[in-house]
Amino acid sequence: MPFTSALFTVHLDAEWGRVPLIARFSYDGEDPYAVQATFFDGPTVLARWHFDRQMLAEGLHRPVGEGDVGFCPHTAAGVDELRVALRGLAGERYADAVLFVEARTVTDFLDEAYAVTGAGEEILDLDKLLDELLAR
Repeated sequence: MPFTSALFTVHLDAEWGRVPLIARFSYDGEDPYAVQATFFDGPTVLARWHFDRQMLAEGLHRPVGEGDVGFCPHTAAGVDELRVALRGLAGERYADAVLFVEARTVTDFLDEAYAVTGAGEEILDLDKLLDELLAR
């Protein structure tokens, strides 16, 4: 199955301002509903998340998500952005992170992901998934 990925800058919202980080968003037709996002500080992987592809796309236009992941459109200094809110375990406690990414870069990535597997064309091989789960 085809695969696509893109590297771009995201900005972590910190008390002292926005901190730039590198993110790699990846889409694999073998897992047609998910986008994997890996966040880096230099060579160090800070976090890896899996997002629902459709939710990511909808988040460019309206607030979506609850719980651990949320997306909503945002504008700063005249630039359209996607606000990404994440909540997860950091050591032994839960922590929140808010990231901003330019909406255009997310749109370009999603265009590539939908070229791999179009909306409504997703197929999940349940027999293969069950075989993998039972093999563990």
